[in-house]
Amino acid sequence: QVHLVESGGGSVQAGGSLLLSCGASASISDYCLGWFRQSPGKEREGVASIDADGSAVYADSIEGRFTISRDNDKNTLYLQMNNLNPEDTATYYCATVDETRFSCGAVAGLSWSANALDTWGQGTLVTVSS
Repeated sequence: QVHLVESGGGSVQAGGSLLLSCGASASISDYCLGWFRQSPGKEREGVASIDADGSAVYADSIEGRFTISRDNDKNTLYLQMNNLNPEDTATYYCATVDETRFSCGAVAGLSWSANALDTWGQGTLVTVSS
């Protein structure tokens, strides 16, 4: 099982940008990968996914502001977040998606139990202030 570590979170003002990174301990080239977020009092939700071929799907709430990408040579997944708003405040997690159980394209927009996937990182906190 690959080990994932998120980084890049921080505090920004509304309208700002952040680049989140998810470093993997081993090759990720064959994995569907996802970014998820969880804010206080809410379920963990899928933000975006990217399959092994590079096809990406985003939650409707993203509205074109985020871009998920992967660099397989660096074993790293990215989430470029632009035009952040306070509603984006959350702890962001990355994970591999077990495609024997879930469709990669169905990740975004769905709610996820912490036990649904096996490779959550520790999360990185994003705080967006007005």
